[in-house]
Amino acid sequence: MKSPMVLGVIPARGGSKGIPDKNLYPLKGKPLIQYSIEEAQKAKSLTKLIVSTDSEKIAKVARSCGAEVPFMRPAELATDTALAVDVMKHALQTMEKLDKVRYDYLVMLQPTTPFRLAKDIDEAIKKLIETGCNTVVSVVDVGAYHPARMYQIKKDLLERIMEEGVPMRPRQELPPVYIRSGDVYACQREVLFKKNSLMGDDCRPIIIPMMRAINIDGHNELILAEHYLQSK
Repeated sequence: MKSPMVLGVIPARGGSKGIPDKNLYPLKGKPLIQYSIEEAQKAKSLTKLIVSTDSEKIAKVARSCGAEVPFMRPAELATDTALAVDVMKHALQTMEKLDKVRYDYLVMLQPTTPFRLAKDIDEAIKKLIETGCNTVVSVVDVGAYHPARMYQIKKDLLERIMEEGVPMRPRQELPPVYIRSGDVYACQREVLFKKNSLMGDDCRPIIIPMMRAINIDGHNELILAEHYLQSK
């Protein structure tokens, strides 16, 4: 039986307003993107791993870590408003032309979630193949930020987000609720083109522990990430 062809893509554009050169931020002496590259290289399920970037600086660092950067991403796919699905479509189609193969599955590994492990990637691919589902996405328990305890403000009045919410109940008594962690998005090739999305209608989860699900958006998450590394 032919082994499935799985393309892993680390999307890392150069522009970043909150933290300049965020994907190269020296987290405990290592560029942020290096964490994702090193773990993805350990994953047994990826046929090929590439970095998609518009930045020569990021490309140089990625190559120094042993990653392939076989093309430079077009400028129109490296803006604040560019959609991840379009970036992934471009990467997949470009690599299929370069490699002269058709990939069965695509995996997006965002460099801003540096603490995913190779086993997370392999678990997602295994679940994708064994269940026959078309998407596997990593999630994390929302913990104390449960929607049953949340409010919105309307005309200076607090209103519950969930009508059936019981905001004063202990968190341990509430049913678990999850949010996408950003660590792994794995899908069948067809999902990108038929659904124009990274998530199909048969989407299964893998659960990432909260401490490893740090998604670096700003300086607060950098502080958490540095604390996590120090605690290890």
